[in-house]
Amino acid sequence: MKLYYMPGACSIGIHVLLEEIGKPYDLHKVDGAKQEQYGPEFVALNPKSKVPTLVRDGGDVLTEFPAIAVWLARKNPEAGLLPSDADGEARALEAMDYAVSTMHMQGFSRMFRPGNFAYAEADHDKVKARGKEIMEKGLAVMDKALEGKEYIAGKFSVADAALFYVSFWAAGRMKMPLPKNVAAHYERMKARPAVKRVLEQEGLSAAA
Repeated sequence: MKLYYMPGACSIGIHVLLEEIGKPYDLHKVDGAKQEQYGPEFVALNPKSKVPTLVRDGGDVLTEFPAIAVWLARKNPEAGLLPSDADGEARALEAMDYAVSTMHMQGFSRMFRPGNFAYAEADHDKVKARGKEIMEKGLAVMDKALEGKEYIAGKFSVADAALFYVSFWAAGRMKMPLPKNVAAHYERMKARPAVKRVLEQEGLSAAA
């Protein structure tokens, strides 16, 4: 397999899952500063022009964080990336979808790229503020979901990889305070050997 990633992007969550699985894979860095995601070579691979992008052993391409995460979990059941019971699996998928579709796409997207939500530059501060509100609410929701637990579904799962990347953005990029349970989860994730390897491989600091 080959993972196309950008350092510190949402692809870091899939990178963590690959390290947790422990099977061989290759890494291919996409240089966002050079906008390589819009170049003909990458567009031919993934016309969506975004990461994570996973080329599977057979050569076909899989995109979108939740799809890749669930596929990796299903193909590698021994890694325990999804709970075996229906309720546990539902909770893991529920949290992963919320982190990706709401906290990331609705919250952080407004904070990072306000121009995608308002043409007038005069409105960008309002867009960013709304994004922060969405993110803060998301952190509160996740904090409640973690009450009394080390990981969202009890044991480590795909949901924790998703929460890790939005926590990494919140704490590291935006310097947002993390609520108690999310902060503890974030430190717990950074202590995992797989996460340590990923941060090193992507050239990122664990200090955030």
